[in-house]
Formats: sequence, structure tokens, C-alpha cells
Amino acid sequence: MESSAEHDLGLCLRSRVTLLVAVSVDEDRVLSLLRTVCKRLNYSLFTWDHADFLQQAGGKPSAPPPAKDALSALEMIDKMAGPAVFVLRDFHQCWENQPRVVRKLRNLAERLKYTKKTIVVTMPCMKLPEELKDAAVIFDLAPPDTAQLDDLLSGLLSGPGVKIHLSADARKRLIRSALGLSTNQAQRVFAKAIVSEGVLDERDIDLIALEKKQIIRESGALEFFIPRETVTDVGGLGALKDWLHLRERAFSEEAEAYGLPPPKGIALIGIPGSGKSLSARMIAGLWRLPLLRLDVGALFGQFVGQSEENTRRALRLAETVSPCVLWIDEIEKALSVGQGDGGTSMRVLATVLSWMQEKRKPVFIVATANRIELIPPELLRRGRFDEIFFLDLPTAEERRAIFEVHLRKRGRKPGAFDLDALSAASDGYVGAEIEQAVIDAMYVAFNDRSQPGREIVNPDIRSALSRLVPLSRSQREVINALRQWLVEGRAQSASAPDVRVSGTPFVRIPIDPVQES
Repeated sequence: MESSAEHDLGLCLRSRVTLLVAVSVDEDRVLSLLRTVCKRLNYSLFTWDHADFLQQAGGKPSAPPPAKDALSALEMIDKMAGPAVFVLRDFHQCWENQPRVVRKLRNLAERLKYTKKTIVVTMPCMKLPEELKDAAVIFDLAPPDTAQLDDLLSGLLSGPGVKIHLSADARKRLIRSALGLSTNQAQRVFAKAIVSEGVLDERDIDLIALEKKQIIRESGALEFFIPRETVTDVGGLGALKDWLHLRERAFSEEAEAYGLPPPKGIALIGIPGSGKSLSARMIAGLWRLPLLRLDVGALFGQFVGQSEENTRRALRLAETVSPCVLWIDEIEKALSVGQGDGGTSMRVLATVLSWMQEKRKPVFIVATANRIELIPPELLRRGRFDEIFFLDLPTAEERRAIFEVHLRKRGRKPGAFDLDALSAASDGYVGAEIEQAVIDAMYVAFNDRSQPGREIVNPDIRSALSRLVPLSRSQREVINALRQWLVEGRAQSASAPDVRVSGTPFVRIPIDPVQES
């Protein structure tokens, strides 16, 4: 059965595209696709690179001279007759600061319109001169899908002495864990999993995920997380949790058969330290989906067009890994439109906005932000996100739950503490400040001179709270401005499951713990 990539390449050849730029680190896969298409269309296939020069595909020496430099290779292509595809590997290295090469390639692309010859330039990333953009057709080869990865794994498992203990469901999960990797990367990861214990079983799913995490991190702008957080690791935020539970099966086959579209994403806006980043990790853990963190700062490159290409590549990779959660942290810093960058920020923002609006793959976006005034208005327009949640100062009940989480996380039994008293003493503190108070109290108890290593007690935590200056006091004006955004009904409260702020009275939470006490 013809794949979509084979169909697209065949269409390019039949329509006499003369210059095709294949952007992929999977060079062998590009060549394999071209061999299949050329065989089907009865085209000859040649390759040229700096090391082996001009060769006919299959390792046979070419009839013409080897063409040992870029200009000679282009001249040889011009002279050869018959339907043919010429793959110029890493040819982008030849046109850097070489105007003659660029001009020659441009002239040749124009002349080949009246022949059945196509030049294919392979490169790992987009570095196309302005002079060639109109002449070239870009072919982006997506990483292998589940069917291709399954074929690759089957080939490795067919070797002698290979043992496999995988159910059909476990095999599917193992294949899905490798989505987003190139053919070579997936082959290395599968081989490592097979030889690590001498058998391929469910334990190797985690091994592949760890290898994948390292590989995706090296790609630049994306970082892969294996979600560990659960709903119990997040105190409070009842409305947000209810919203998430309602969509827990949103990416299942049953939901698709029912006619439900997958959710697009949410924006988490609010006070620093209120649990936005933790919530992003919790969502991936709750829905049992891979978590990708997009480092938008790493998207910006020094060359014209490089930032937009980096953005498109990162978003394509996220789609390949889908269904997944894509976490864009502090999006207001990354996508606020700058004035002195030649419009790069604006173009990157436009690329992201267009993708968010048009994406068809199940990539759930979690965008977090602290400074509302820096967020471009078009980013929060309805249709890009399913909901906008505001994370406010935690209520008394939420502070109690947060203390439970962090005491239990550090091996303490919450029932041994007066949580109501601690909740009252921490009025106006956010979750990160409460966590730090627990840690500070443990250091005090651990280093107690009269009783080193003693157990922590309520007075230790209350004392630690009194030493901390919460943001609600040190940044009172900033926090008040943030909370006003919720009062005006621009978002759904993440804390109150039965209250939608818009059109209803807003229940006031004390902002200054000193004045309110």
C-alpha cells in the first residue's frame, strides 16, 4: 500500500518539480522512499555527496565522470538524459557563501522544467537561500508512524535468539512510546531494549521512554517528561480537577466514536507559586499521556527564517508524539511581541497561533502565565483554548490540603499535625511558599542542638511561616492587579467548582494577611 510520503513524492515527480528540498535527519528513509517511487515510475536514481561524489543508487558507479565539486555535479546533471532523480546530500553546505553555486542551481532548476529530471537536496534543517525559495518545493518528512515503527521492531525481533514477552496491548504501548523518534533513533532504542535484559517485555517501555527523553532534549526546543504527578499531589483547585476528570477519556476510541472532538487546551493564569507548572504535569499523569515542554526561548535562531522553521519543527514533533500534552511555560515571556527583533517574535507568534487554530492532531496545550499584561490578546481568543483558568491565593481548605500533600510527600503523617491551625497561620501564602515553610521547618528540627534529628511539630512550621514574606505582601500591587483580572470575570476560577466568576458575585479572599488578621 502506498504511503502518504510516497504519494507526495510521486506527485512531485509526475508534475515535474525540478527542485525538491527534503528536510529530515532521516536521510536513509528519504532515499528508501525515492527508490520505491523511482522504481514505480521507471526513473533512474543517482546520489551525490562530498565524499563519494556522483553514483547510481545501489552502489553502481555512474556512467558519467564522478563530478568532484558542486558546480561539476550540477553541470553533469544538466548533460544527462532520461527520466532521473538526483539526490544531493548535504548540498546546503555547498551554497553557503557560494553565490555561483546558488545561481547555477537556480538556472538549472529553470531549464529542467522541460525534462523529466528532478534534483532533491537533503538536509537535516531548513537553510534555504532567499534566491531559491521560489524555485524549491519543501518536503518535510515526518518521523515514522506506529505502523512503520511496528515494521522496524518486527525486523529486529526476527533475528536469531531474540526473546519477546509482550501482550498485544503492551506492544502497542511500547510502539507508541517511540513515536517522535527518527528511524535510526528508534532502531537504536529498540535494539538497546532487546539486549539490556536479553528479552523484550513491558519493563522496556520505561527504558524506551527514558532514551526518548534524552533524544528529544537534544533536539533543542522540546523536553520530554515521564509524568509522575497525580491528582493527589495537587492540593485544592477543585474546579480545574473536575474539568479534567470530565475529559479523562477524551482521547479514547470510544470518545471518537461518540463524536466528541479532543480538547484543544487550557490556559492557566495566576499568581506565581500557585501550582500552574505542577498542574501541567498532573494533567499528563491523570490522562496517562506523554508530556512535552516547549522551551520557546530555544526556538529563536540567528538566521532569517530559522526561528519560524524551529517552531514548525517542534510543533510537528509534538503532533507525531500525539496524543500528548504540550506544556508552554510562562508563555507571556516567550511570545510577547518584541520591538527590536526585526519582527521575529511576531512571526513566531503567528506560527504558533495558526497551528493552535488549525491543528488536527490530538495535542492538548497547557499554557501557563504569570503576567497577564504581556499576553498578546489574540492568544487568549476563544477557539484557541477550551477554557482559561485563574489560580488565585489558596483558600483555607486548599491550604489545609496543600499542607497534607507536602507533609505526606516527606514521609510525615498529616494527622499528627493541627492542619487547621497551620491553614489559618498561612493565610495569604501560595502553595510554593507553604512547601518551603515545611522544608525550612524540617531543617530546623533536623539541626536542633538540644535534640538533633527530632520530629517536626506545628510550632516549627508556624515559625517558618512567620519568617517567610509571602508574595501577597511583598508584591501586593502586582497580586491585586492579577486578582482584578478574575474579579472582572475574564476567567474561570480554578478553585471553586460551582462558581463561574463571569456574571456572579466574586467571593473575596484576603489579600494582605497582616491587614486581614
